[in-house]
Amino acid sequence: MPVLDLLDLPAACPPDTPWMGLDLGEKTIGVAVSDSTRLIASPLELIRKSKFTQEAEHLFKLMAHRKVSALVIGLPANMDGTEGPRAQSCRAFARNLQRLRPVNIAFWDERLSTSAVERFLIEDLDLNRKRRAQVVDRTAAAWILQGALDRVRDQATWV
Repeated sequence: MPVLDLLDLPAACPPDTPWMGLDLGEKTIGVAVSDSTRLIASPLELIRKSKFTQEAEHLFKLMAHRKVSALVIGLPANMDGTEGPRAQSCRAFARNLQRLRPVNIAFWDERLSTSAVERFLIEDLDLNRKRRAQVVDRTAAAWILQGALDRVRDQATWV
């Protein structure tokens, strides 16, 4: 199953099913989920990286429990739009997931998502460093997913 263009994702998914957003870090995976109408993304949890198969099984269980029909994975492109090692790692993660089980996957450019979330957590919520560390990755996953949901919704209004 190929990775889909974000704008092709709705046609590949059953209606009224949520999507899940992932922020793939070096040590953790931030997870967020949308509501079934795909309007609002909410932080869900943080998965500590260990073995890929364990991470994948955990994600598949979350997806089944919430009846998720697609994954939106943040793609950390460089500021000039090129892809470096972190982006290649995200693409490999998606390929490896699809080898285990067919999954609708699309990427969303996550440039500056973590720094935007950090700024929000500091300026708007006044969270200290320790508390920010506990929520930043799953909040970044929600930021990524919300951006993708908004883009799909904006495209639908222009058609």
